[in-house]
Amino acid sequence: MDLKTATALRRLRLVSAPEAISFLLLLVCSVLKRTTDFNAVPAMGMIHGVLFVLYVIFWADAWNRAKWPLKTAALYFVLSVLPTGGFFAERKLKREAENAVIASRARQEGIVNA
Repeated sequence: MDLKTATALRRLRLVSAPEAISFLLLLVCSVLKRTTDFNAVPAMGMIHGVLFVLYVIFWADAWNRAKWPLKTAALYFVLSVLPTGGFFAERKLKREAENAVIASRARQEGIVNA
């Protein structure tokens, strides 16, 4: 994995958890808006919207650079629209990055011919 691909995956991983948190907070704000006089939906909606747009941009970049199959790319996109999906995406991307580092070190040491 080259540096640009690793950077693209890292950016996607770093934005996935905040995007999931903002989605959950937006849901809480929506409930509070309907049950109380508290209305933070406009502010939280904007925060979540910015994070979601960043997620989609970083997702497209990671898909392009990592050359994911359609199934993997679709999984990461679906995880972005599920309330807690960003947490699963972050965990899966972290595992993928760790495996890439292990494979790279193994190639450098001549253990694996890949």
